[in-house]
Amino acid sequence: MHTATVKETSGVAKISEEIRRRRWNWIGHVLRKERNNDCMVAMGWQPEGKRKIGRPKTTWRRTAEQERKSAGWTSWANARRTAEDRTAWRLSVAALCASWRGEH
Repeated sequence: MHTATVKETSGVAKISEEIRRRRWNWIGHVLRKERNNDCMVAMGWQPEGKRKIGRPKTTWRRTAEQERKSAGWTSWANARRTAEDRTAWRLSVAALCASWRGEH
């Protein structure tokens, strides 16, 4: 059996799509927390100093920033306003995942 056949039969999405969907569900959860919550503080934290010369590392934060911008949220404050309404957030995440699926 081919991998595509197994995925189709089982109804399981690609692992990268599932990770992306879960990441954005979790981000919505964190964005609904109080601003002084440790999770919110961690999302805004940026390390001091610079990296060594070379290719920049792809980090969780950089990935989320790129996806946020491609989703049309110009800032985390915009995303936070959407996340405050759980139903709207779930619909937004579902639409984003569908649009990203179409990109690849």
